[in-house]
Amino acid sequence: MKKRIAIFASGSGSNAQKIMEHFKKHIDAEVVIVLTNNPEAYVLQRADNFEIPSHIFDKHEFYKTNNVVDLLKNLQIDLIVLAGFMWLIPQNLLKAFPNKIINIHPALLPKYGGKGMYGDRVHQAILDAHEEESGITIHFIDEHFDEGEIIHQSRFKIEPGDDLEMLKFKGQQLEHLHYPKVVEQLLKKMKS
Repeated sequence: MKKRIAIFASGSGSNAQKIMEHFKKHIDAEVVIVLTNNPEAYVLQRADNFEIPSHIFDKHEFYKTNNVVDLLKNLQIDLIVLAGFMWLIPQNLLKAFPNKIINIHPALLPKYGGKGMYGDRVHQAILDAHEEESGITIHFIDEHFDEGEIIHQSRFKIEPGDDLEMLKFKGQQLEHLHYPKVVEQLLKKMKS
């Protein structure tokens, strides 16, 4: 039986797109649902393009009910992939899927992580600190922002003259290259 992936995203979903592409004709795994807290998220269109069902939820449903957990259990999800999802994962979801929820962060954790550190804020902080390199971190999720066990890191050099857009571009290139491969490696390690 194919391993089953759920993707959570809040925005455009470019990483979600790369993962959906990667597993579209995969023999061992497939994306079976995309979930979002944002009814306007472009990731919904991306999921629709791949004929992957989606589920939109609000704060009450996510934090005060078991609806999302029950949905994922009924779908027999093996791995939950966060791809630009901005909310902290609630305890009931962490308990239901221990070491089965991963995230990608646009910096080399533990630096430039934590509450409020996402997107342009991360890249701006890196530029303001005059770092010589940055990169991406793929990590397991725990009850804190950006503190779970690190699975993979990739780096890029920050050149003189690199601005916010260039850091975003370089980081996104690494994300799109590595995230689908890391998802695949994790699924291979899981017992059938």
